[in-house]
Amino acid sequence: MYKKTLKRIASLVLRYKFSFALSLICAFLYTLSSLAIPLFTGRAIDHVISEGNVNFTALFSSLIDIALLAVLSFISSYVMARLNNRISYLVSRRMRDLSFSKLSKLPLSYLDSHQTGDTLSRIVSDIDNLSDGLILGFSQLFTGIMTIVGTLILLFNLNFILSLVVLLVTPLSFFVASFISSRTNRMYRIMAEDRARQTECIDEMVRMDDEVKIFHGKRNAEEVFDKINEAYAASSFKATFFSSITNPSTRFVNSIVYALTALTGALLAIGGRISVGLMTSALSYANQYTKPFNEITGVIAEFQNAIVSASRVFALIDEAEESTEGESEIEEAKGDVTFSDVSFSYNKNEKLIEHFSFSALSGKHVAIVGPTGAGKTTIINLLMRFYDSDDGKILLDGRDITSINRQSVRRLFGMVLQDTYIRNASVRDNILMGRNFSDEEVRRAARLSHAEGFIERLPNGYDTVLSDESSALSQGERQLLSIARIMLSLPPILILDEATSSIDTRTELLIQNSFQRLMQGRTTFSVAHRLSTIESADTILVMKDGKVIEMGSHKELLEKKGFYHELYRSQFA
Repeated sequence: MYKKTLKRIASLVLRYKFSFALSLICAFLYTLSSLAIPLFTGRAIDHVISEGNVNFTALFSSLIDIALLAVLSFISSYVMARLNNRISYLVSRRMRDLSFSKLSKLPLSYLDSHQTGDTLSRIVSDIDNLSDGLILGFSQLFTGIMTIVGTLILLFNLNFILSLVVLLVTPLSFFVASFISSRTNRMYRIMAEDRARQTECIDEMVRMDDEVKIFHGKRNAEEVFDKINEAYAASSFKATFFSSITNPSTRFVNSIVYALTALTGALLAIGGRISVGLMTSALSYANQYTKPFNEITGVIAEFQNAIVSASRVFALIDEAEESTEGESEIEEAKGDVTFSDVSFSYNKNEKLIEHFSFSALSGKHVAIVGPTGAGKTTIINLLMRFYDSDDGKILLDGRDITSINRQSVRRLFGMVLQDTYIRNASVRDNILMGRNFSDEEVRRAARLSHAEGFIERLPNGYDTVLSDESSALSQGERQLLSIARIMLSLPPILILDEATSSIDTRTELLIQNSFQRLMQGRTTFSVAHRLSTIESADTILVMKDGKVIEMGSHKELLEKKGFYHELYRSQFA
């Protein structure tokens, strides 16, 4: 998993080959100039302490070289940092694009079975962690490796014995870094999971704030959050602890390297086997050689977190999409719908709908009623291909809907749900929902749905910006907006899932009149608990435990004095 994730990150980075190559060139120039400065510094020292007079000409020449190298080091470091930041943000943007695009392609079953907070955490927090890890990695990893290789080459050229002293202690630094990083990766994975749970808890509490206050659930909510927060704090502490001890541990090893190099260099200088200036250069190289180990181990700790976060994002991107079954299009439809021996269950161990058969002709109004869990909404989910049936067929104008593209099927439906989604956009955009209609058509839809009255009372009318959390609209007004969306497109098939449940009785009568006009010539499926709203339906399906137990008009079902009769009487009890 670790190697696979690294390869996928590398493939994303290599999409920006020019910037990456230029960054490597800058890293090389930065390392070269940084490594050359100690060499010229050592020479300058030798020019000062040389026998006889100070060689000012050679000294000034060395100082000028040092100044030019410092300028080159600064410029290359600055350009490298800019390039690395650009690559990091481009990769992050690419991953967010892929993740967001994936959301629209995921089946409803994924969204139903995964917590919203966890999905949000992957797209926001985890990609931020990856971005931070990449910035550190690009800035320090390449320059660190080049510095290690460069200092070894220069050390061997300066003095073989000093080079051996540095090399002999190097494995200890590798061992310490490897020992700690192996544990850091596991800790960061646990921390990422705890962070996702915390995000989900916060999201849930914000969305359910009214219910929490109404049912005096504040203390319970705080207790739940405290437990999650304590778990996150504990895992964060462990991950941070293991990552933070990496640097001090390697610094301790590096101090040993520097001390041994200084002692050996001093003995060689006393014996006349190396000049004081070259010994100074060697000490600088020994320090430069060990410094990248500190940086790289720090990068590794941060990179561990980035890899864990990236693997979670890739897991989302790799989720199975809705099947591509049914690539044919359907532009127009009469609206004849047939369920033929359909069976379906969300959990294969728990049966829900079995051998369901029914036909609805174009222009007919079909109402679906029954107790909670009877399978009413499931019928709608199957009809719109949010889920595909396990057995049997669903036919639209005689064509199996699995042979038709999902989006093409859904364009034929207009749906008004009990819970209305409001975009963070203007009233006009909330009615349009990305479709291309004129302002006059939008206003006409608002009039037909009786939404125009409250819209014109808003501060900026149709230009008033709304949000899903906005308290500017009542639940009934939100539902009127949802109905206006249907009035705008006039699809051949309507689905009304408790469409007027949050609207007052007077407005409901007006809406029902509008619906009667809208439903003329269109197939309509109504899911209702208030049976008074579907008395005029052509056919009423009474469902219980996933089966249709009664079928007929309102009058016929009352005369049977069966289950529907009991349901109808119970609402007046």
